[in-house]
Amino acid sequence: MLACAGRQVRFGPVVFWTVVGTLMIMASWSIVTATYFAFHDEVIAGLIARQADLQVAYEDRLAEMRARVDRIITRQLVDSEQVGQKLDLVLRRQSVLEQRASALSSLSEPSATGSARPGARHSSAAEAAATSSKSSRSKAGRDRQTFLDPRVPAIVSPGVANAELDGKLTRLENALDRIEQRQTASLNRMEESYETKVRKVRSVLVDIGVGPAKRAEAGVGGPYVPVKLPVNADQFERQVHRILFARTQLDRLNKTLAIMPIRRPVSGEIDMSSTFGTRIDPFLGRPAFHTGIDFRGDIGEAIRATGTGTVVSAGWSGGYGRMVEIDHGHGLTTRYGHLSNIVVQVGQSVKIGQVVGRMGSSGRSTGPHLHYETRVDGDAVDPQRFLRAGARMGSL
Repeated sequence: MLACAGRQVRFGPVVFWTVVGTLMIMASWSIVTATYFAFHDEVIAGLIARQADLQVAYEDRLAEMRARVDRIITRQLVDSEQVGQKLDLVLRRQSVLEQRASALSSLSEPSATGSARPGARHSSAAEAAATSSKSSRSKAGRDRQTFLDPRVPAIVSPGVANAELDGKLTRLENALDRIEQRQTASLNRMEESYETKVRKVRSVLVDIGVGPAKRAEAGVGGPYVPVKLPVNADQFERQVHRILFARTQLDRLNKTLAIMPIRRPVSGEIDMSSTFGTRIDPFLGRPAFHTGIDFRGDIGEAIRATGTGTVVSAGWSGGYGRMVEIDHGHGLTTRYGHLSNIVVQVGQSVKIGQVVGRMGSSGRSTGPHLHYETRVDGDAVDPQRFLRAGARMGSL
């Protein structure tokens, strides 16, 4: 209750507490407003500092993520380049092996020897390697494009793709290693085979007493151009050169051997009735020199040329009776005497094993047989020296 000018005003409880509450709210608002104005600058500065700290932390995190992405991309680029370089090396090696396979094919021995062409298997393997290499190259290009171009969706991660491609290249390298090993083994076998045959044929010619042909063949010629290997020639090229030289030697020796009288003049079982050298003459009973060997047989039995050559005599020749004489070159001639029939003529070329006449007993003879002679530069030599060489050649 309030008193003013003798008058009293009474307030109820509700009004009283309403006024009190209003006053308290106004006091609180005044305090808050005064505090805000008093500390306004400090609050704003704190909020700005907090925001700045958050911004710096965010930028640092973003920079770190960018650095990690850059490292990943760089590593992928390096891996891609390494895979590309490895692929290029594999392709170059595969090309070299293909060239070697072609060289091996050209070095293969003639089909008469019954040997397989060594280059065929390697060529097919090389072609397979080429196909695999081409597919690997295209895959490498696709993988590289995938992780370098962000517009291309990567189904498989670049690291996994590189690892898969690297594994395929490793398998391809292993396949090329096996091809190279087979090529080297084939080349070694070929070189050993040629050198062995050259030694054997040369030893046979030495036993006969004849060297390789020195005269040039008819119908050949041209300027002399010596064979020179490149300065940087590798082991494969040098070995190929040695094989070519050995094959040329073998061809030359075989041509010489082909004209040698090393085949038996008669077929079937040999019945030698008289050997080369001193013997008792069958007509006079006195010591005499027998210039050949005698093969006993039946009249009409085929008599064959013991080597390739040219007929220089075909007819009656004194004590030889009907005789054929063949010139084999190198000063070598063979004579076939006491024939009952002659089937060749002078000037005719005959091959080894060709029938030149039939066995008989013409001339100075005691019965059906072949008198066979071998002469070197006109002098009679023991034919068995050549026949033994022929027997050796049968085992080569």
